[in-house]
This record gives sequence, structure tokens and C-alpha cells, in this order.
Amino acid sequence: MPQVRKNGLPAYRRIQGTIVKRLELGQLKPGDIVDSERELARIHGVSLMTARHALAALEREGMVVRRRGAGTFVAPPKIHFNKLMSYTEQMSVRGLGVSSKLLSLGVIDTEQEVAARLGLPASSRLIKLERLRLGGEEPFALETCYLSADDFSGLTRARLDRVSLFSILEHDYGLRIAHADEEVDATTADPQTARLLGISPGSAVLRIRQEIHSTKGKVALYVLGLYRSDRHTLLIRRFR
Repeated sequence: MPQVRKNGLPAYRRIQGTIVKRLELGQLKPGDIVDSERELARIHGVSLMTARHALAALEREGMVVRRRGAGTFVAPPKIHFNKLMSYTEQMSVRGLGVSSKLLSLGVIDTEQEVAARLGLPASSRLIKLERLRLGGEEPFALETCYLSADDFSGLTRARLDRVSLFSILEHDYGLRIAHADEEVDATTADPQTARLLGISPGSAVLRIRQEIHSTKGKVALYVLGLYRSDRHTLLIRRFR
């Protein structure tokens, strides 16, 4: 039976909470070594089995990784796609600082397939926004967003390297996002993508193509994202 403190919380949960709090405060960072089972048992006055249970639970949650013969380390952060959120919101939920590097922002009229996805005539003027998304100082994703230049005039003057696109569309244009239809597959990074993401050319990346619908029933954005597969996890819940 798990050891329990006076407040009724299982001891292994209390140990987990202590480690999670250190992560949130930045006292432990990805790659840092975590106290061993023996050290945790001594510090918290519990059995070795209870300490082992705490670390195993954190490992299942993807917060730590245990390496045989080396110890337990803080795992690299991962983003879980289980809710339609902006990248800023995704990173904030994981307690990670977010920033963007603006790669390009302008108006084009040559993307016929994208225009079709947005329900627009083939020669429509589109805003194309390319950003490298970072968590802390580490590149996580390469995102390209497309919107109607007529519907979102003035967007090319926004500070999209500092502010959430979803937030600007909501507050400045009154856009209300309802849902997204997504196509998910795996591909490999070309040399430029690999350079931007800090990975080797040919490495696997997660590709997600999103048609994001507004509450008016119209596709408002088309987003092509290339995500580092070692930093992102797609969670799917199935019912029978």
C-alpha cells in the first residue's frame, strides 16, 4: 500500500509534486539529473519502492527519462496536440517560454491550391506568414500561415514575431475560431528546414496541415506546420 501523509496524499504523489514544482520554478531544466530513488527515499522519509513509484509515474507522463546505469534526467519538453490552441497557448500550458522568429511576411497571388483550401478564387491575394517557433531558445516548429489579404488587410504591419496570431485575429478582426480539419503525416526535413529546426537533413518531422474554420462556417486560415518529431506528441482518444 502506498505510504500516506497526514493530509491523505500518497507519498509518491507528494514526491512528484515536489519535482514538478522545481521544474515550474526553473530549478530543474531539460537534461538535468533528478535525485535518485535512494536520495528521494532518504529526503522524504519513504521506502525505496515508493520513491521508485514516483519516478515511474513521472516517466509515464513524459516529464523524466531514466537511463540505465546513468540515472534519471529531466526529459526534453514536448507539446501535446489534444486541443485547438495557438502555439503560444500550447507552450504556456507546458510552462515554456515562447518566442517566434519572423522569416517572411507578405502578399502573394500564386498559391492556387492554398486559395482553393480557403474557398477563394485561384488568383486571390493571400497573406503568407512564415515563422520559426521556439520554446525557450530551442526551435520547435516551422509554420506557414495563409489568410485572405482582402479579409485581413493591415495584418502585414502587425508584430507577428511577438504576438499570437490567434489573439490578433480575435481582437483586431473579430474572428472567432470554431474548429480545425487537420491532415497529419510524417515527412523528412529538407536541408533548409533541417537548418532552421536544428536537426539533420532527412530527419523525420511531423507535418500538420490545418484548415481552421471560423464560427461563421468559413475557412479563415490555412496552416502548414513542420514540427520536430522529438518535441511533439499527437494524442488521440478513441471510443468504442
